[in-house]
Amino acid sequence: MRPLRYSINVTLDGCCHHEEGLPPDEESMRFWAAEMERADALLFGRVTYGMMESAWRRPATGSWPGWMAEWQLPFAEAIDRAKKYVVSSTLAEVDWNAELVRGDLEHAVRRLKQEPGDGLWVGGVTLPTALAELGLIDEYEFLMQPVVAGRGPRLLDGLRERLRLELVERREFRSGVVAVRYRPAGDATGIG
Repeated sequence: MRPLRYSINVTLDGCCHHEEGLPPDEESMRFWAAEMERADALLFGRVTYGMMESAWRRPATGSWPGWMAEWQLPFAEAIDRAKKYVVSSTLAEVDWNAELVRGDLEHAVRRLKQEPGDGLWVGGVTLPTALAELGLIDEYEFLMQPVVAGRGPRLLDGLRERLRLELVERREFRSGVVAVRYRPAGDATGIG
């Protein structure tokens, strides 16, 4: 079974808005490129899919835009070529190497997890909360930004039950960012 990994940048006060943390640097982009490379496919909600596509889809010219630094290219290439699944009840179609996921979310994601491979990756805010509620996330990976945002969407906001996690890896970046990877501890809900 392929594990489902949830990864996101998050400020110290739990904000997950991509503009509230530190701007990407070479070290963080190497990290995210490696994350994209180790995933068989990416799972996005409609909003995250649209945001990622507008930022990281290779232009029709075949050349990356001039604003993109050399150190951003490995991430751009990895996310551009990755297989993507988009959970949406409102989109009529998707492209960018993507397929729509409709119907029962739990059934659809369990089916994707049953396929052979190294793992699935999910980002964003709303979809991961729903997946956590269903007990479908096997790893939680947070890049803790040394920033207090004081506003914005919060990490897994609205979970009905707490998740108890165990730390499996920790890595510090020169910028002060700390990457932490957790797995669910004990039972699926972590209650106890």
